[in-house]
Amino acid sequence: MLSAEFIREHSDEVREALRRRHTDAPLDDVLRLDAQRRAAIPALEALKAERNAASKRIGATKDPEAKQQLIAEQQGMRDRIDALEAELDTVERALRDALLQIPNMPLPDVPDGADETANVVVRHGDIPVPELGFSPKPHWELGEALGMIDFDRGVKMSGSRFYVLTGAGALLQRALINLMVDMHVYEHGLTFIKPPTVVKEECFWATGDLPKFLDNLYHDYEDDLWLIPTAEVPLTNIWRDEIIPPGQLPLRYVAQTACFRREKMSAGRDVRGIKRGHEFDKVEMYTFSDPERSMEELERMLAQAEAVCDRLELPHRILALCTGDLGFKSAITYDVEVWAVGQQEWLEVSSVSNVGDFQARRANIRFRREVGGRPEYPHMLNGSGLALPRIVIGIMENNQNEDGSITVPVALRQYLRTDRITSAA
Repeated sequence: MLSAEFIREHSDEVREALRRRHTDAPLDDVLRLDAQRRAAIPALEALKAERNAASKRIGATKDPEAKQQLIAEQQGMRDRIDALEAELDTVERALRDALLQIPNMPLPDVPDGADETANVVVRHGDIPVPELGFSPKPHWELGEALGMIDFDRGVKMSGSRFYVLTGAGALLQRALINLMVDMHVYEHGLTFIKPPTVVKEECFWATGDLPKFLDNLYHDYEDDLWLIPTAEVPLTNIWRDEIIPPGQLPLRYVAQTACFRREKMSAGRDVRGIKRGHEFDKVEMYTFSDPERSMEELERMLAQAEAVCDRLELPHRILALCTGDLGFKSAITYDVEVWAVGQQEWLEVSSVSNVGDFQARRANIRFRREVGGRPEYPHMLNGSGLALPRIVIGIMENNQNEDGSITVPVALRQYLRTDRITSAA
């Protein structure tokens, strides 16, 4: 969240940032409401000072008629104060609502562009794109033939964009979760967190998912609880309204949760297979960093996401997202995409983002560098490590054999206890 003070003092920079983002966020409303608020506060304080002075005069007045006159005037002043307080409250709430709609400012080196077509390929990984020597099948054909995915029963139970992983499909997903958590905990040194997948509404305001993404969230109206779209939400809120003690940063977490998204924003897209579902599993990395080291932490997190792709022998590439494709909260984002030979397309499996102090301000999270030191806002970073449905797709399609079987990557064999998935699995 950008503060009203920052926007007021850097309005030209913020306006340019919004232009680069190709968004019509209510900057002018923020400036107008901020001016109204700053004008109302001294006027209210002056009235209260006048009321206090009048109260002293009433107490010092001995003449009953004169005292009654002063009391009558005091009532009129109370009415004016009440009206101005109500006006200020309305302005402050409107200002808060407008501020919550202002996205983060992209860093200067984020490439300019209107949409995803302007994203820039930064580099490719070392694993080459596979050349199978036969016509590859998409994962939905492989999954049904091998008894790994049951689409019909998923739809029967829950509706469109749901599916059932069965047999080797379910075991493959479990193996991937185990491998990724093991890598991030034992090799990368992250602290494993198992958070709730149902949280309070204020958690979404803290992360920046509300109000912008309201239509994409699942909400239990009776208990006023919300299903998380990513573990980023509970991980952000671990330290909400708290001050992180000295010597704790960086705090590096990893969580594995189910994720729930209504996918209204992607209606009509990717309707086949498991690429885009309403419920999926994901391993999420999250870091609380001191501000001066956050870009170093971004590179660290990106390397950890890439390490999973390398361990799974998946061809991947890194994209720098342009300003028009940048997420609402992000100051800079890199996407990790893996190649899926059956669909002949690159699939996003991780977005690694530095949001600066944007979420810390919304969540009122601060840290101290030393005991008794001035509280500061940390920088926060998030990234998938990785998103499971698309990793499953990549493994199935890139490792398929002409006979319809799937070769299991070496790193997963200890978990799956086999080197090949066949129709008999």
